[in-house]
Amino acid sequence: MTHYVIEADGGSRGNPGPAGYGAVVRDAADGQVLAEVAEAIGVTTNNVAEYRGLIAGLTAVLRLGGEGASVAVRMDSKLVIEQMAGRWKVKHEGLRPLALEAGALVRRLRVTEWTWIPRERNQHADRLANEAMDAAAKGLAWKAGGTSAPDTVIGPAPLGAPSTPGGPAPLGDTSTLGRPETPSGPSAPGGTGGLVAPSAPPPVARQTDLLDAGDISEISAPTASVAAAQQRGTGKGTGWRPPTRVATSLLLLRHGETELSIERRFSGLGDAELTPNGRAQAAAAAERLSREPYQLDVIVTSPLKRARQTAAAVAERTGLDVEVDDDLREADFGAWEGHTFTEVQRKWPAELAAWLADPEAAPPGGESFATTARRVQAAGERLVERYEGKTVLAVSHVTPIKMLLRLALMAPLESLYRMHLDLACLSMIEYYADGPSVVKSFNDTSHLR
Repeated sequence: MTHYVIEADGGSRGNPGPAGYGAVVRDAADGQVLAEVAEAIGVTTNNVAEYRGLIAGLTAVLRLGGEGASVAVRMDSKLVIEQMAGRWKVKHEGLRPLALEAGALVRRLRVTEWTWIPRERNQHADRLANEAMDAAAKGLAWKAGGTSAPDTVIGPAPLGAPSTPGGPAPLGDTSTLGRPETPSGPSAPGGTGGLVAPSAPPPVARQTDLLDAGDISEISAPTASVAAAQQRGTGKGTGWRPPTRVATSLLLLRHGETELSIERRFSGLGDAELTPNGRAQAAAAAERLSREPYQLDVIVTSPLKRARQTAAAVAERTGLDVEVDDDLREADFGAWEGHTFTEVQRKWPAELAAWLADPEAAPPGGESFATTARRVQAAGERLVERYEGKTVLAVSHVTPIKMLLRLALMAPLESLYRMHLDLACLSMIEYYADGPSVVKSFNDTSHLR
């Protein structure tokens, strides 16, 4: 059985700044290079890039050796090595999802050692990371062998794909994943709200229409901690057999349309009311939720008026009372509330750039996505614990709903940029005591047709 060695590295030119990672997989017996992978990942920090390099290396070993493959990991990042070895705690909210993503891959392998090495002994991975950053600066994508090509996505090679003649298997080019995104359209009615990767940086200049019409958080908060979801996902449940206990069902309903939705403005803690169309959307959702197969036990809502009005429509049809949970509110966008993205970009260019680059950064007088993530996770855990075995409707906003869905899926950071939530859409998560949570529906708007 082949034993593998991963050498991984990541860097950021500015910290935060344009960043990239590189990873090389070797045969432990003779040092032969079996795979190389590198990627530019937009504007982020050194530590994020280092973790991304590790994740890429672990993924490459899985493709080469499959489940249970034996591997040693060597990096010049003391932080990543000590955290993954369990000797240091992951204290930074922005790194926790990456550590969990890496940990999920580690559990599928047999890691025999976590070794810190000096930078001069990690030159191969360092070179790959720099090649990726250099290529991105030219609008190109890194390719194995040190060459570049126009920035397109190439599908991953199949598991165990043989090496290409004269060099290691490239294992697919995922160079667009994790880049700053631009939207294919707003999240107001008729828009797509999905986020797609641009062909090249800069990250801010291409984001004229980045933010959601009505809820700026369409770019989401990629720093939600997934510790609780990890605990639920490491039980004996596999998803292939029925659960041994009744599920706790969490239905997630986004509020209806507001004037800020129509005008495509930041909508955080501003207490906008539903438009006539928004009230019609809420009524349609209420009519659906009052029928089979839905049998609601509890309705919980954000304290903001647009959510409370939507929840009230459901309560009127079902005869249930409405509880208010302050932690289900939208993110606070501070001084940006009520402005369009373009207006914010013109008036607060430095603050916007920092906010887009770092989830710990907050709008002037507002709340960072990292802070939002912590309270939303607490709300989700509280609801699941308090109403075990019941069906709970939570009426909320784009940011909290996306966070709860990602937590349930234990999805990588990039998944949040690929989610789209329409106004008055319905999603559903089921939580089991003996296995992982399961997302059973997503962005369902059939009641609006």
